[in-house]
Amino acid sequence: MATQYYEGIGRRKTSTARVRLWTGGNGSIIINDKPGEEFLTREGDLALALGPLHAVGQESAYNITVKVQGGGPTGQRDAIQLGLARALLKVEPEWRNTLRHGDYLSRDPRIKERKKPGLKRARKAPTYTKR
Repeated sequence: MATQYYEGIGRRKTSTARVRLWTGGNGSIIINDKPGEEFLTREGDLALALGPLHAVGQESAYNITVKVQGGGPTGQRDAIQLGLARALLKVEPEWRNTLRHGDYLSRDPRIKERKKPGLKRARKAPTYTKR
């Protein structure tokens, strides 16, 4: 592998992804020591995660290594997407407008709402019985 890399951190829900773009690559992606297609098995997940690369037209210019932990498949995919976009900004700051228009630089703030006392879940109340 090449020695020069750019790193970006992405988060979504409870997932955190550390994405590294290695220069002089051939477009391979390794997520948690597995090939990208093996880790993101749901149809279309890998394409969505690599969306920032497609937006700037650099699909096969870098090798990508990712360490992702926490959350589920959707949160991990979106964390990888944000980390990749942030790493691309470090490579070329002029890509900011392109990534911003593709909505790749926005961190989705939605997280699980806490359970409230007297309720079954965050908002679900027990069934009302008149008698």
